[in-house]
Amino acid sequence: MTQTTYELGHGITCVDTLYVRPKLAACYLLEHNGKAAFIDTGTAYTTPHLLELLTEKGLSREDVEYVIPTHVHLDHAGGAGTLIEALPNAKLVIHPRGARHMVDPTKLVAGAKVVYGEETFNKLYGELVAVPADRVIEADDGFKLSLNGRELLFLDTPGHAKHHFCICDALSEGIFSGDTFGLSYREFDSPIGPFIFPPTTPVQFDPVAWHQSLDKLMALKPKRIYLTHFCMIENPQELALQLRARIDEYTQLAETVDKENLYQNIVDGLKDSMLTQLEKQGSPTTRKEALDILEIDIDLNAQGLQVWLENKE
Repeated sequence: MTQTTYELGHGITCVDTLYVRPKLAACYLLEHNGKAAFIDTGTAYTTPHLLELLTEKGLSREDVEYVIPTHVHLDHAGGAGTLIEALPNAKLVIHPRGARHMVDPTKLVAGAKVVYGEETFNKLYGELVAVPADRVIEADDGFKLSLNGRELLFLDTPGHAKHHFCICDALSEGIFSGDTFGLSYREFDSPIGPFIFPPTTPVQFDPVAWHQSLDKLMALKPKRIYLTHFCMIENPQELALQLRARIDEYTQLAETVDKENLYQNIVDGLKDSMLTQLEKQGSPTTRKEALDILEIDIDLNAQGLQVWLENKE
């Protein structure tokens, strides 16, 4: 049976949303003094599992005060509407640039259907439910929130997306990073440590802003990072250096490959880069296993780098 929850201490439970495959995407239940919040939500298909988890924890639906997607990409926020619908006291906390898409998800749905097609969209995301405007809190840079006495600090962190914030949790000395601190799949962990890389997903990839966002996060000297993709990592200062190096490497790759067949050349370059790095780090996966795990990310990263390059030029 697939493990779907991971207890991380400090009242934090990592929940596998089972998006696409196990151990690809997570969201988090944060508990403090009998109250709770969800950070990221998975999709509408995740909502029943989150409600079951509350019951297992002895929490009622009324105990959840906040639902907090780090940004509005659908693997992070697709289930926000259905979750808010089921939690009578919960407010949605969202980046100001993302709020309107939660209140009226029409454009999010239309855009995703263009990318995935209607059938795949329905299979991945199900129904996107609008969040009532009077249940939305917009969190600007520096916004602070109390979860029954537990302080959460919100930082505007563009780079992956303009509508992205990270949540700093003073109690755990950790940061819920969404996609700003990159992707790091546990299957690749080796004695040397994790493999980490940036999701340069279309259409708002901005390497300069991303470095500035990492500056902001690392200035807080966190002890741990809670990734959406996937689960908790420690030693963030060292991993931030790796992530910065890959942001620079991927942008340089996009700028220097042959512009004829640009997308495919970027794909090939990303594959070579990732496989080389995994081999250096002693990843336990075979090349084929690694490429199977990374297939979707390589495609999205190549698309995003192509869009960034074309906009830049």
